Amino acid sequence: MRVIYDRCCGLDVHKKVVVACVMTPEGQETRNFGTMTQELLSLADWLERWQVSHVAMESTGVYWTPVYNLLEEAFTVLVVNARHIKVVPAARRT
Repeated sequence: MRVIYDRCCGLDVHKKVVVACVMTPEGQETRNFGTMTQELLSLADWLERWQVSHVAMESTGVYWTPVYNLLEEAFTVLVVNARHIKVVPAARRT
C-alpha cells in the first residue's frame, strides 16, 4: 500500500472521550482524551509533538463539532463516514 500522509491521526469522538490513534514512520500510539476544552488542547499539543499533518475523525451526532473547531487551525481535519476510516480501538469503559 502506498503511503499518502506520513503523519496522520484517526479520531473516534464520543460524548465524553476522544480516542486518538497516531501513525507515523516512527510508530503508532493510541491515547484517550476527554472532551472538555483543556483536554482537547492537550490532544492538540500531543498531535503537534507527533508532527501530525492530517486528522480524520468519525463521530455520531454533533460531538465532533468542538473537536473540529479546536483542531482546524493547526491541522487538516476531515470528518469522515465511519465506513471510510479504519476502526480506532474503543475507549475503555470505567
